[in-house]
Amino acid sequence: MYFWLKVLHIGTMAVWFTGLLFLPRLLVVHRRGEIDSDPAYFNRAATLLFFRIMTPAALVTTVLGMVLMAWNPDGAWLVMKLVLVSLAVLVHLYLGMLLSHMGQGDHRHGPWFYRALGWAPLVLLLAIAAVTGAKPDTAAGLPPPPAQMAQ
Repeated sequence: MYFWLKVLHIGTMAVWFTGLLFLPRLLVVHRRGEIDSDPAYFNRAATLLFFRIMTPAALVTTVLGMVLMAWNPDGAWLVMKLVLVSLAVLVHLYLGMLLSHMGQGDHRHGPWFYRALGWAPLVLLLAIAAVTGAKPDTAAGLPPPPAQMAQ
């Protein structure tokens, strides 16, 4: 059961982060007025991506992550991963807010801002993978969690 939960967790995380990487590119295209920025296409594509693909994948990833924490709840790696996942959720929510503002005709930023914002999910994804793969017991001189001190 643990194996399949982990497979589903990683799969939905891949879908979620694919959306996080692609949506800023859609915002760049829309802001620059390229051929795909036509409202008939852009609104449908961006709404489908955000509400029907990214958000459900983010919710399933988060719920499965909480279920998986029951199997291995200790170590500094988990706290670091939760901080990084929280930042990914904030990026997700911020992209949704930007999408909403664009839908109302409020263009707050230029294409370069959206290009720079597009790097944030990649950095978070790599950091999450590194922390999850290494699973450090402690971080940068901090004492280990109380459960490990008793051993």
